[in-house]
Amino acid sequence: MSTTPLRIGELSRRTGRSVHTIRWYEQQKLVPGVRRDDAGRRVYREQHVQWLDLLDRLRKSGMSIKQMREYAALVRRGESTLAQRREMLIEHRRRVDEQMAELAASRRVVDSKIAFYGQWLETGEQPDGY
Repeated sequence: MSTTPLRIGELSRRTGRSVHTIRWYEQQKLVPGVRRDDAGRRVYREQHVQWLDLLDRLRKSGMSIKQMREYAALVRRGESTLAQRREMLIEHRRRVDEQMAELAASRRVVDSKIAFYGQWLETGEQPDGY
């Protein structure tokens, strides 16, 4: 993994997140391990690119900002929290699996409706059903 320091603009380009969003994440205590150089500028590392991707995936999969803060706080506390972090992610994955099952069921209903309209258009007759 590269140890070349990244400035916030480069991190923004690499992650597709705006500088404003990255700063907001930091204000929310969601980004551990950000250092500042002698001039007070933020200095990021490659791990921050991966971290922001993780935050994005957690958020898109339904993790609340509060839960993300809790997770980041555990990370800042170090290795003593590995088991807690793992359990937190296992629980989140369980919720994601439930969401995926609900989405699959919703898709089956939508597919059925698409087939219903397809049959109606093809035959000119309204099929039985809804």
